[in-house]
Amino acid sequence: MISNDPEGYDDVAQWDLSLPDGKHTVRFQHGTTSGRRVVLVDGKEVRNTGWQFKLVGKESFLIGKHRACVIIEANGLNYTYILEVDGKSLKRFVENRKKACRTWLPKLNGKPHRVVLERDSLDVWLDGVKLDVMGEFTDQGTETHFSIDGQPAVIRAVTSGKRREGIIHNLFINDMQIPDAIEDQVQ
Repeated sequence: MISNDPEGYDDVAQWDLSLPDGKHTVRFQHGTTSGRRVVLVDGKEVRNTGWQFKLVGKESFLIGKHRACVIIEANGLNYTYILEVDGKSLKRFVENRKKACRTWLPKLNGKPHRVVLERDSLDVWLDGVKLDVMGEFTDQGTETHFSIDGQPAVIRAVTSGKRREGIIHNLFINDMQIPDAIEDQVQ
């Protein structure tokens, strides 16, 4: 058990995931005698079934714009809790997101920021807010312009020249390249 709720229900599972709009925590409470199921996303209750007979099944909810569900399975006298996001196991969803997004964690004037590029839609997110950006074609590829704390920023997309690698996206702030976020920092 992870922790106890003041009403006597246990947090039986917790998952952390990183989406373009920020990091999210999903907590799940399951009253194994009452059947009560509560889903909390970032500390806010998004689903509460109250008392029910059935102790196994699914609880569906949203994490931002993503459909999610907790699957409850009985395993002898124990229960197993599985989080699915957009119809995929959390592990597979995270692997797909790593391929579909690029993340940078620049610091400007000592203030940390989080920049995410969704490669499939070319949406750019800054600190959890989707930006209105301006894109332009160049001789080398494309550039997507925006600003961070009044500083000019650009995401440059160029071909790798290798079919398996595809397009390479790099973030520049004030003409200085920002390194990609390390996966441990993103999750």
